[in-house]
Amino acid sequence: MKKKRGFGVNIGTSSIMLIFVILCLVSFATLSIVSAHVDYGLSKKLSERTQAYYQASNQGNEFLATLNSQLHETYLKSEDRESYYASVGESTSFSIELTPQQSLEIHVDILYPENPDTDPFLKVSSWQIVTYDNLELDDSLPVFTEEDFVF
Repeated sequence: MKKKRGFGVNIGTSSIMLIFVILCLVSFATLSIVSAHVDYGLSKKLSERTQAYYQASNQGNEFLATLNSQLHETYLKSEDRESYYASVGESTSFSIELTPQQSLEIHVDILYPENPDTDPFLKVSSWQIVTYDNLELDDSLPVFTEEDFVF
């Protein structure tokens, strides 16, 4: 009798394939966990910075409200435009620290209203975040530059 030779899948091939699939799944799971951890850290930093900005913004708005009431009182006490500007000046600015390297700077132009009931006493000319320190950027990654490409 003749034996038939068949081309079947051996038990060793399926075991190797199963091990390969499990290694791929473990690798992707590890990458997902690492990526999620890094994203969490970035989100936490962004949340802290956002909270610091809004706290500084609230302080700035409180200062503007106080300044507006002081300008209104000075307006009522002053006799004319020249005496008003002599006592309050024409502009003012203040700064609120966000981080040791950044602050919120607000510049205000002081106005002389014709009608104190409807016209504003001040105008915000600038409301911006200013960075005082030179931030050192991490350029340790091997990034391609124009010199790396040869045409």
